[in-house]
Amino acid sequence: MTTIEILLLALSMAIDAFAVCLAAGGLPGMQGPRPAFRLAFHFGLFQFLMPIVGWLAGTTVEPFIRDVDHWAAFALLAFVGGRMLYAAWRHEERAVFDPSRGWTLVLLSIAVSIDALAVGLSLGLVGISVGYPAVLIGVTTGVLSLAGLRLGITAGRRLGQWIEVAGGLVLIGIGVRIVAQHVML
Repeated sequence: MTTIEILLLALSMAIDAFAVCLAAGGLPGMQGPRPAFRLAFHFGLFQFLMPIVGWLAGTTVEPFIRDVDHWAAFALLAFVGGRMLYAAWRHEERAVFDPSRGWTLVLLSIAVSIDALAVGLSLGLVGISVGYPAVLIGVTTGVLSLAGLRLGITAGRRLGQWIEVAGGLVLIGIGVRIVAQHVML
């Protein structure tokens, strides 16, 4: 694979993380550098690690996860998106929800990086080394996550509660898209 092909792969892997960060940036709990760092770092880290795990797993694990990986991603994204919608309609909880902490952070990190697991598996099956692509995928995801957060923060200041509603719907929509792509294949 050429560097351009790997960069395009990295960009395609980072799009879901960018969209999630765009939605999360509008939340009141995401103000400041710490939540932004936590989210961007973990998304980049998981996007770096998942291709390696997929590459190492090879064909032994792939048949077992192929049928459920898209459903797991959908469930995780729908859960977090549902929490965002619920918090948007319950104004007093708006300041409490911070997707850059605890299990929500872990679940989002897994959900946006499940496709990277399949990419790593594919790289292993065709005999391509995973090191360089994994680093590029992780760094690209981290950078695009920060950009998504910045845009989300700006939109959140202007749109308030409605950005939270839109963010929840975006997360659920990404989950539906993941399922639809796997069902169509």
